Amino acid sequence: MHDLDRKSVEEFRNSQKTPIVIVLDNVRSMHNVGSVFRTADAFLVEAVLLCGYTPVPPHRDIHKTALGATETVTWKYFPQTLNAVEYLKKDGYGIYAIEQVTGSFLLNQLDIEPKEKLAIVFGNEVVGVDAAVLEQCNGSIEIPQLGMKHSLNISVAAGIVMWELMRERL
Repeated sequence: MHDLDRKSVEEFRNSQKTPIVIVLDNVRSMHNVGSVFRTADAFLVEAVLLCGYTPVPPHRDIHKTALGATETVTWKYFPQTLNAVEYLKKDGYGIYAIEQVTGSFLLNQLDIEPKEKLAIVFGNEVVGVDAAVLEQCNGSIEIPQLGMKHSLNISVAAGIVMWELMRERL
């Protein structure tokens, strides 16, 4: 592992984390969950919060795409996403949904402080972030898209958003 400059599990756990929490709001695909864990590992995020009917580890279909990241990334389950949002607000996180809604701003226009504690909410693959959760967010961010579909798979969106947030912090 060291020849590729990769951290061991112990080194990862002891590393200073990026003050970003990823929140999954009723994401149904185990493969998407696993992929988000892998992205969270890649960017040393603080935690992944799994909410509602989002599947939780251990499960072979999550592991298939996480490739061990469920063993390194801190995660917690909340039966309701609103409970996770309340928990994060009490701890001083700015909470942003990744969602195309009236008043959302483009990801490349996000103006954050490098040390700011952020929670990023990704919603269900079909219906997006729950409306009640959107109301509790500090804002909504959308990824600029030029094609016909104007939607991305959650795992792809998570990678894009995390890179942009990290790029700003590097």
